[in-house]
Amino acid sequence: MPIQVKHLSKKYGQQTAVDDLSFSAKEGEVIGFLGPNGAGKTTTFKLLMGFIQPSSGEIDVNGESVTEDPLVARKAIGYLPESNPLYKEMYVLEFLNFISETHRLGLSKDDLIIACKRVGLDAEINKKIKYLSKGYKQRVGLAQAILHDPPILILDEPTTGLDANQLMEIRALIRDLGKEKLILFSSHIMQEIESVCDRVIILDQGSKIADNSLEDITSDTESDLKVIMILNQPTKHIEAYQEIKGILKVKTTDQRNYYFDVAKGTDPRADLFRAAVKNDDVIIHLSKEGQTFEQTFQKLTNKP
Repeated sequence: MPIQVKHLSKKYGQQTAVDDLSFSAKEGEVIGFLGPNGAGKTTTFKLLMGFIQPSSGEIDVNGESVTEDPLVARKAIGYLPESNPLYKEMYVLEFLNFISETHRLGLSKDDLIIACKRVGLDAEINKKIKYLSKGYKQRVGLAQAILHDPPILILDEPTTGLDANQLMEIRALIRDLGKEKLILFSSHIMQEIESVCDRVIILDQGSKIADNSLEDITSDTESDLKVIMILNQPTKHIEAYQEIKGILKVKTTDQRNYYFDVAKGTDPRADLFRAAVKNDDVIIHLSKEGQTFEQTFQKLTNKP
């Protein structure tokens, strides 16, 4: 596994920022770290990078211990921090060359241009960073993160402050980079995680409270499922629908619009359709409503 974390904790005095966190991550995954502000996402990333030492626990990157040799992590990981520190008086290529020389990467101008092309920045390489839009500044941050072609990328809140078009562009870029790299991506915005990530790790108060695909996390916490059926006219056969397997309760306001509470793990729509045909009822709408991921997140973090 490129990343293996075991029982990782970080305390600042009496405050616990990360509490007994364990997870592994493999190549080709785009993993979203989701949680309320202060959940421990940024602290976790700093620990993975070796910027701070853990209070306890182990972190291995490509089989090497980060706590014993933090440079191992920094060579294998490209990092875009939330603040995205840039020297705004520099030109784009000048800044990337500065990063290359600082880290002794020995990259040529052509290498820098290739990195710019990979993040869609090639048209802006001769501009000063201060004149770029927020979206293009984020691309500069991504370009410096991939300069040494690392197998792992850590992106801390990379879409903060972007407008709708810039959001879509950066999301697409992250998905594209995820085809060849392991990406750890943090956000407190559910829509970001849903649009980009294959797997989600939810943190709350420093602890991991969920680690799975979006669908499985939602399914595991789902309790309220409903099926909505609308008929073209009132029916006299409601008893036939109530007897269908999986239906727990039926509500209606006018004998045309029906709301069925259904058991978890069941989908009675096919049986409802067959019953409607048998009773000469005409269905004009039939849909299943489950729990949204936002509702799942609120339930897991106990937020109303």
